[in-house]
Amino acid sequence: MYGKITGIILFVMLLTTAGLHAQDTLRTVDEIPFQRGESGKFRVYYDSWLTSGLSAGVGIISIKDDVRQFHGRNTFHLEVIGKSVGFFNWFFKVDDRFESFIDEEAIIPYHFIRRTREGSYVYEDDVDFDHVNHIARSRRAEKSIPPNVQDIVSAFYYMRTIDFTNAEPNQEYMLNFFLDDSAYVSKIVYLGKEIVETKFGKFRCLKFKPMVAHGEMFQEPYPMAIWVTDDRNKVPILVKSTVIVGSVKIELIKIEGLKYPMEAKLD
Repeated sequence: MYGKITGIILFVMLLTTAGLHAQDTLRTVDEIPFQRGESGKFRVYYDSWLTSGLSAGVGIISIKDDVRQFHGRNTFHLEVIGKSVGFFNWFFKVDDRFESFIDEEAIIPYHFIRRTREGSYVYEDDVDFDHVNHIARSRRAEKSIPPNVQDIVSAFYYMRTIDFTNAEPNQEYMLNFFLDDSAYVSKIVYLGKEIVETKFGKFRCLKFKPMVAHGEMFQEPYPMAIWVTDDRNKVPILVKSTVIVGSVKIELIKIEGLKYPMEAKLD
């Protein structure tokens, strides 16, 4: 169950001579609403018929201060950490880390790192993205990828760069991403604006519903809703998701290093 939670927290260099010419083919994102030093802390709650708001874990999503170059281009170093806490450590301990090095201007990944430890399950991977030849190389396979493909960490940051000012309810946004040696299509549905109140405060938010598809067949395995601030930052405030038994709620409890003032906060 918790692996799915980490995936939500998550709504992550190939040094070849061909890569030196990547600058001629990469897109340019005009508005970058985040910066190095940004860090958000989230509390994960689990509700079921046995529990009521039981604290299940914590998540940290951050942009590190280091500047690493791939193909002569600067990158943002993104990191997502998910850990179980308290009661959940007794029967299903989780210690997950995902990292992504993404181009500063194109917001696409060059190198992705996954370190998953969930109970007895251990999975590790490193993926290099060649955006010139459209190839992803992991520890286990080499696969073709579509242009401007994301990993699961960089996908979230790229969505923050989209201007939703004139978006209409039920408007859809398509996004390609690569995970576990497979390319997927994600459909993000914009649901409108809402006021969201959490322990961290009250916010004007944009609401979204992510859906995952393989090929052309859309599926919705985990009904989920995500609320982000209705300002230039587009910081995630709240995530709600139904799991097999009960539901999961992820709330922002601390944020620092924002590029712009938090204008969506109402109190």
